[in-house]
Amino acid sequence: MGLLYCNSLTDYSRFKTREVNIGGLGFGGNNPIRLQSMTTTDTMDTKATVAQSIRMIEAGCELVRITAPSMNEARNLELIKKELRAAGFNTPICADIHFTPNAAELAARLIEKVRVNPGNYADKKKFEQIEYTDSAYQAELERIRTRFTPLVKICKEHGTAMRIGTNHGSLSDRILSRYGDTPLGMVESALEFLRICEENNYYDIVLSMKASNTRVMVQAYRLLVQKMMESGRAYPLHLGVTEAGEGEDGRIKSAVGIGTLLEDGLGDTVRVSLTEEPEFEIPVARTLVERYTKRSGHENIKALTGELPYHPYDYERRSTQEVINIGKNNVPRVIADFSEKETITAAGFFAVGYNYSVPLDKWNLSDQAVDYIYLGDKTADFEIPGTLGLIYNAATWKKIKNRERSYPLFCAEEYFSSDAHCTELNFVAVDLHSLNTDFIEKISREKNVVLIADTFNEHAMPELRRLFIELMQHKCRLPVIVKRNYINLNEQEFQMHASTDIGALLIDGMGDGIWIRQKNCVSAQVANSTAFGILQASRTRISKTEYISCPSCGRTLFDLQETTAKIRTRTDHLKGIKIGIMGCIVNGPGEMADADYGYVGTGTDKISLYKGKEVMKKNIAAANAVDELIELIKENGDWVEKP
Repeated sequence: MGLLYCNSLTDYSRFKTREVNIGGLGFGGNNPIRLQSMTTTDTMDTKATVAQSIRMIEAGCELVRITAPSMNEARNLELIKKELRAAGFNTPICADIHFTPNAAELAARLIEKVRVNPGNYADKKKFEQIEYTDSAYQAELERIRTRFTPLVKICKEHGTAMRIGTNHGSLSDRILSRYGDTPLGMVESALEFLRICEENNYYDIVLSMKASNTRVMVQAYRLLVQKMMESGRAYPLHLGVTEAGEGEDGRIKSAVGIGTLLEDGLGDTVRVSLTEEPEFEIPVARTLVERYTKRSGHENIKALTGELPYHPYDYERRSTQEVINIGKNNVPRVIADFSEKETITAAGFFAVGYNYSVPLDKWNLSDQAVDYIYLGDKTADFEIPGTLGLIYNAATWKKIKNRERSYPLFCAEEYFSSDAHCTELNFVAVDLHSLNTDFIEKISREKNVVLIADTFNEHAMPELRRLFIELMQHKCRLPVIVKRNYINLNEQEFQMHASTDIGALLIDGMGDGIWIRQKNCVSAQVANSTAFGILQASRTRISKTEYISCPSCGRTLFDLQETTAKIRTRTDHLKGIKIGIMGCIVNGPGEMADADYGYVGTGTDKISLYKGKEVMKKNIAAANAVDELIELIKENGDWVEKP
């Protein structure tokens, strides 16, 4: 297989990293995956910061990160630490530093860890394209070495750990000029700082590669680990999707990114970045992480041989043929499961995006209307929407008189023994065990078949990935719907598990649709919104407005949660538009990455508005800023009136 980014793609085990001691708590090595979060209070408000830190710790937070944008905040960390210790809490503290090296150097003497961002610690970000000669580039590295080395020496002297945290949106102009806005650029940015640490024999380092784009985030971490393996390094990994947002969207997006890496044994500490109170982040992180405490010893998955037939470091969708509206260039389709409902009614379709109007005698569709509904052996005795298809078990489908927009589902070998096939579309359920060479060769000749990939392995994602690899190795171009079954899970577990299992496949270009079957878990409506949320988070099907919203911190210059809610209320109908909502310039134009519009705090109750990475309106009053944002969207032709 050659050198990859994890121990195995089929046999779960954690990638073994060196242990880093942070205030007496071990990170990496054989330690459990640690949970952490960040305060949102003003760092100079000692009482509020201590109180919030205690709420975080009591929720399970094992490392508290606090912003230190200036010397005053860095100095106050000592008092915050003293108050926490006096209250009986020994949880280590991490100072979050961006543009102020002198604050980092002070904080490193006072608390257990500092976080630096290579993109803005000693570099600049003006979105300027500069052509560097090798000598000019080397001169810039020398300047960074001079600026960064004092912090390294202080950390080494005081036993202070460091996180070198690259963010996709804050890559320096120098890195962008040489590597572009790429995962490789993120990795190289961190490695430049890491080499300076190693030159000074300092190794108490944790690395992170955060992005709001889940594809970029996953690819960057994989590249980082690959380069570490090539060079004999193994530093602990801090996992996170930055600016994930709030509510269901933030949780699903975090699970798609973080869960994809956890599935392959990567990650030593996790932070879920939600636009909510920080103590609410910890249960979400715990739900993600706890799944892997019992993962070792899962059902065996056939080992891989030969070269990988897909690209784990850059996105390319698996090439398939088209069957009606599935596969090829079509967006991934969504199948709802109604097979266990007692009766099938038109009213029941409301939960999956279809609302029947009796007075008008017509169906109204939402942006999250499913494409197919599986009825099993049930039947629908009413006129269905024209955009919807119904799936029946093959024996039941054969008995139906009106087969318009109705399609059969076969088990693997049942398809070949049946004398009743649909001339347009047949679904065939397969698992890895049914995919022998003879079966793949026979089924690949069919022109109107879509495969349903299923598994009951606890380590579901790798087995489904192995199934896709088997098909690709045999040049099979049939579309594949990813099906997952969940039972007796609460809503958060359901969303986290489904987002991980399915989102990880979509990140690698595998899957032409989603079918989530839930029993004693959640309502059909929650299952449906979860399916569309996974597609949105993996950037494979956009069905709603996307909000790239930072989780707030002591630098935030307005009420981020309230403002996000206001903007969402006004704009949540703008399908496909990405809006960045950032508390301060640190998480400003760079951190918004690929947002279409940006709303950024630039002073107390002062907002600047962006189109892409270009500032369009500066320092406007926060009271008018949402209205001004709407006007900006209208001026650029992206506004539509709300239905």
